Amino acid sequence: MDERGEASYEPLPGCQAYPAYVAWLALNASPADVVLALTANFSAWGGYCATIATALRERYGFTEEACAFFDFFAQPAPELDRLAVAAVEAALNAGRLDKERAHEYGRLLQHYEASFWSALSGVSP
Repeated sequence: MDERGEASYEPLPGCQAYPAYVAWLALNASPADVVLALTANFSAWGGYCATIATALRERYGFTEEACAFFDFFAQPAPELDRLAVAAVEAALNAGRLDKERAHEYGRLLQHYEASFWSALSGVSP
């Protein structure tokens, strides 16, 4: 992007909700509730990344290097999953997990992520 492009850049509002909500969760929500919501969200994200990488290769001839970002996030992260399970189990055992709130956080994360992609594509959610 050149200097003129930088000066005229206007953020897409639909792309701002997801990162703002993640920041809000980090500041305001119970850690265990957030771990549960984010783990579910990251699992869905990994599936999207795998689909995107496949489509970029098959439809547009993208190289391995060009798809590396999507390939990275498409891979399972067993250590992160193990840590998430341990955190959720500890919270459950201590009575600190609010399943309904975690579900709500996850639902909103999915919605805000969909808004992000819709904003990029120019389609209203």
